[in-house]
Amino acid sequence: MSSALRIAAERLTARAAVGLPRPVQRLAFGARIRRDGLVLAPEVQTLVKLERLVRAGGVDAVPLPEARALLRHDAAVAGGRPRAMAEVRPVDAGGVPARLYVPPEAPTPSPLAVWYHGGGHVVGDLDTHDPTCRWFAREAGVRVLAVDYRLAPEHPFPAAVDDALAAFRAAAANADGLGADAARIAVAGDSAGGNLAAVVAQLAAEDELAPAFQLLIYPVCDYTREWPSYAHFATGFFLTRAEMRWYRGHYLPDAAAASDPRASPLARDDLTGLAPAYVATAGFDPLRDEGEAYARRLRAAGVPTTLRRFGGYCHGFASVLGLGERFLGPARETAAGLRWGLAERP
Repeated sequence: MSSALRIAAERLTARAAVGLPRPVQRLAFGARIRRDGLVLAPEVQTLVKLERLVRAGGVDAVPLPEARALLRHDAAVAGGRPRAMAEVRPVDAGGVPARLYVPPEAPTPSPLAVWYHGGGHVVGDLDTHDPTCRWFAREAGVRVLAVDYRLAPEHPFPAAVDDALAAFRAAAANADGLGADAARIAVAGDSAGGNLAAVVAQLAAEDELAPAFQLLIYPVCDYTREWPSYAHFATGFFLTRAEMRWYRGHYLPDAAAASDPRASPLARDDLTGLAPAYVATAGFDPLRDEGEAYARRLRAAGVPTTLRRFGGYCHGFASVLGLGERFLGPARETAAGLRWGLAERP
């Protein structure tokens, strides 16, 4: 079976399973999973059980090239068919490869989100997050500039940070060429990309063209410790504690780097003056507690911050966009947060 046929078959199977009537799902996939006071959404539980049937381990259990191929495969299955754009083109963002997405009927100029993809700073690329960028461009009504930052272990910390910051500053300086409103440029990202978005929001806060908004989706915020959610959701919910340790070991060159605010944005002492933020977390996620701690720190520093926990969901919901309507609520709400954050105000 060709790769394309296999992806289509897996997507069809997953869509059929998560679309089953709730009583049938309970019979097929067991009683509702409850942990730490939360109940896993039925459609998520179905997908979790399907993954357990077809996969023995995660990215930490295979060689690095296979880990990267695994994410590309999963992204193609979960992301669905590409959503139409008015324009998609490559961009040189200050020497960093990037890809611009222009949604249908976008005015010129329009808001822009500089997007950093997830993948633990080790896996992921422009193609794995192509469905996510297209989704947020259309749903939020903004242009999206996806950044192809360098990955570890070939390029360990702080290479990704350097690329992320250079790309944001290039986008701000070349807003006209991107059809963007220089006063309405956000930094955005999921997981490791949320980490980079938070770090860029800190490092560029005093730039003449600073970020106007930050969208942080289940971000990595603290490499210095494992928060309680690491123990609550160590296995069984897509992202595991072992995978996070694997990512950390590849990304950081030594233990001391974890305390650098460019690696752990929660480690920065002063968070005053940063761009308004929307922080989205998933209830069944090892990264939940540190993301929420960062949101509370932002609020305490006087930064307007929306914290939204999607209690019944797991890490990765912003990439599960092609498996039916039942999965789309959190992504729609998060996209609405981005739209609101970049809305033109008198």
